[in-house]
Amino acid sequence: MGSARQLRRLILLSSLTALVCCTLGGPRWAIAGDDPSPVGVWSTDGNDSHVKIEKCGTNLCGTIVWLKDPLGDDGKPAVDSKNPDPSLRSQKLVGLRLLSGFEQTDGDPNVWKGGKIYDPDDGRTYSCNLTMQDQKTLKVRGYIGFSLLGKTQIWNRVQ
Repeated sequence: MGSARQLRRLILLSSLTALVCCTLGGPRWAIAGDDPSPVGVWSTDGNDSHVKIEKCGTNLCGTIVWLKDPLGDDGKPAVDSKNPDPSLRSQKLVGLRLLSGFEQTDGDPNVWKGGKIYDPDDGRTYSCNLTMQDQKTLKVRGYIGFSLLGKTQIWNRVQ
């Protein structure tokens, strides 16, 4: 009887130790063992589009995979009409590479820097950082020059 009680105590103590280590030693999703990676499909601010973020070599990139309004004014699939390169203005928005070149930082595994984001609304490309707020929320910060001079959007993971 004493042996069973000691075994239960040992199991309980081990479980509590593991829980404390996970809680104190990492982000809150570490308890579940989830990866804080932004790889997956994200709904952009306003739910106007979905962007699939995936590995591209050693970096991350992102492609538009869904549009709320997939057709242009002419009734045909929406195209990249504001692209500064006239030869690219007829490419469809669905399938367009929006994000490129993101590298995970050494100091914070929840932050990816050094990337670029293309805005088809104005045809411009901006420097960009990605920060995982939690498993379902991604902060996307586009900027010119300094990160202080920019705009932040919150994207939500698509289930």
